[in-house]
Amino acid sequence: MDSNSPDSPSIDLIWSRIRTEAENTIAEEPALTPLMSTSILDHDSLEDTLSFRMANKLGSYELPTDAIREIASDALRIDRSIGLSARADIIAVFDRDPACHTFVQPLLYFKGFQAVQCYRIVHWLWKEGRQSIAYFLQMRISEEFGVDIHPNARLGKGLLIDHAHSLVIGETAVVGDNVSMLHSVTLGGTG
Repeated sequence: MDSNSPDSPSIDLIWSRIRTEAENTIAEEPALTPLMSTSILDHDSLEDTLSFRMANKLGSYELPTDAIREIASDALRIDRSIGLSARADIIAVFDRDPACHTFVQPLLYFKGFQAVQCYRIVHWLWKEGRQSIAYFLQMRISEEFGVDIHPNARLGKGLLIDHAHSLVIGETAVVGDNVSMLHSVTLGGTG
């Protein structure tokens, strides 16, 4: 969702704030200019940034970055609720995590937030009948973030997953809106 596009109903205040924070970070710490530029300022929307970050985190010789970025971009374009959920998650992390002082922090540094955003794309793939690639990306999310969320699990919006290490959310789990979780949690077991 490009906030400057003619079909956009309003200005995307969350994306505007993220861009301002990235510019402020560069002013405070010039060494972070490449990170802020390539991850945020070079993009037109939060959705573009999310697809870029996901691709760069999960890309490998087995499934290259460009392929993952195309998949993520398609999902974010087709299912606008993914981007809306990401915005709600950013606000949740900012509001509930005392270690979070900017909207940029979860987007760039917090693996719980990043794992959930990757899961949202994987869940979309699962619902589209693309289970093989969903399982592959679930594996990559687990390897990269130490979080294992089954592609068929159902997660609401406004989530805070703090620290996230050793978090397992199984296929039968349903996590509602505005939930906070810490590390070493297992949800969805039936045995």
